[in-house]
Amino acid sequence: MAMNRAQFKKQLQEGLNAVFGLEYKGIAEPWRKYLTVETESNKAYVEDVMMSGFGLASVKGEGQAVSYDSASEVYTARYLFETIALAFAITEEAEEDNLYGSLGRKLSRAQARSMKQTKAIKCANVLNNGFDNTNYKGGDGVCLFSTAHPGFGGASRSNTLATPADFSETSLEDLCIQIANAEDYRGLPMPLTEKCVVVAPANKFVAQRTMYSDLQSGSAENDLNAMKDLGMFPGGICVDRNLTDTDAWFVVTDCPDGLKHIVRKTISSKVEGDFESGNMRYRSRERYINGWSDPFGAFGSAGAG
Repeated sequence: MAMNRAQFKKQLQEGLNAVFGLEYKGIAEPWRKYLTVETESNKAYVEDVMMSGFGLASVKGEGQAVSYDSASEVYTARYLFETIALAFAITEEAEEDNLYGSLGRKLSRAQARSMKQTKAIKCANVLNNGFDNTNYKGGDGVCLFSTAHPGFGGASRSNTLATPADFSETSLEDLCIQIANAEDYRGLPMPLTEKCVVVAPANKFVAQRTMYSDLQSGSAENDLNAMKDLGMFPGGICVDRNLTDTDAWFVVTDCPDGLKHIVRKTISSKVEGDFESGNMRYRSRERYINGWSDPFGAFGSAGAG
């Protein structure tokens, strides 16, 4: 249904001072701090296959045969691309009679803003849907944040606190210790490094004090701030207002093939006129998908609430 002059009455009259509400400061893209951007140019979907490596080597006795081990494919993470689109139409008369610049140009900027915000929400949903959401399981058959990621021989691996906790110095240290002790599928150490902390706006002040105070935050002692002194979290704090659980928080690691945003088609816009009605139609479209291959690309806590 094309928008017509009845929806833009004030812009058909003289004396209007300002038209506002379509544009604000640019939409933030905090997701770029925790999702790795990749591009795929040909396929309807892509797959990442997790391979198991080998276990520890064993001692070979003199004159004895060497021990053999086997590697194999463990699971497959499939990324099926989505098409995201938004369109609007304006009657020829509404465009002609508007006295304050092209309605199409104004609304195209609002359209671009909507597309960008849609992407920000869909990217944040990788984290939002990471706890106990059976509709968003990964290639290994469990949710992103779980104490039951499969390991070799039926062992379980975890990338979340056993008891969910709100963000604090203690809980952040506990999660960092868990990252330091992380093991791969065969039980070998994973040399992971913390990149950044992701929090909702409600946690940004406590995160800043906890991570960057010169001395230990909230303590009367003269203890140093260990996290700052160790130079942890080179990516700093990522505040994402699109997190739906205000007390959930996350630590992103440098694990290869972790959390991803894969682009199939970058955003494109088209404008066309209808010969019979004269209506102008504006469309924006892009194709991408978000997800994860190796869940140890992030560790998280759902908070105590």
